[in-house]
Amino acid sequence: MTASITNLLSILDLERLEHNLYRGRSPGSGWGRVYGGQVIAQALVAAQRTVAPDRHVHSLHCYFLLAGDPTIPIVYEVDRLRDGGSFATRRVTAIQNGAAIFSLECSFQVDEQGLEHQMPMPAGLPQPEEVKSQIELVDEFGMSVPDAVRRFWEKERPLEIRPVMVGHYATRDRLPPNQSVWLRVCGEVPDERPLQSALLAYLSDMTLLDTANFAHGRNMFDPDLQMASLDHAMWFHRPPRLDDWLLYVQDSPNSIGARGLSRGFLYSRDGRLIASVAQEGLIRLRTRKPNR
Repeated sequence: MTASITNLLSILDLERLEHNLYRGRSPGSGWGRVYGGQVIAQALVAAQRTVAPDRHVHSLHCYFLLAGDPTIPIVYEVDRLRDGGSFATRRVTAIQNGAAIFSLECSFQVDEQGLEHQMPMPAGLPQPEEVKSQIELVDEFGMSVPDAVRRFWEKERPLEIRPVMVGHYATRDRLPPNQSVWLRVCGEVPDERPLQSALLAYLSDMTLLDTANFAHGRNMFDPDLQMASLDHAMWFHRPPRLDDWLLYVQDSPNSIGARGLSRGFLYSRDGRLIASVAQEGLIRLRTRKPNR
């Protein structure tokens, strides 16, 4: 197990401060703000600590209110909105310096049997072993890869990402706003369903908003863009198992008003639809050059 996944599992083990009150920390990532998927996952962990063990998250809806400071802890306050016969609902507020930076509402359900169908996984895509890793892509593209992309790809992370489509990283051509990427956790994860769900929420924020840039010949590393997640919704369909690759199929139906909307569908390698995701984010053209 890599140091990065060990650290990730550690930051998801929140400290209990008081009834309905938890504290989380951030890794020393070197980025100027807290990664959105981390806050989603930590808030979900806080909510999970307050529900019965036979109830599992089936949906969450959240808003990013302020950028999180990675140098100070985040306090998570849980409101127990409802405990019914089959469902439970929680609201979580993430707080730094006395201000709310993030809010989440999530719903939990006892497992039940019912009618079942799913949208099939796209056919004809290469398997993850047939797709280059990001380190291999750096070697392949050489100097055509922007410095910001290269630094991001070369950094050790708890997740490995293998994009099926890579043209948008090295060109300003306008491309269809869709992509597929293979994702996996870089290490063994305990077979605990609440933890697996939190990790799935963590990785669901990866690459998603960037899909809205493809139609405009840009990517998330473009210095002309200011980007930030605004809201995030996720539906958990089937229990996640993170011992193999997941295919993240994404598209962007719309961009307008300095906001981009992206959707994502997470499939297991054998084609089971594990979760669906939707996110709207700020994509604003900068009016002045950023400070260097």
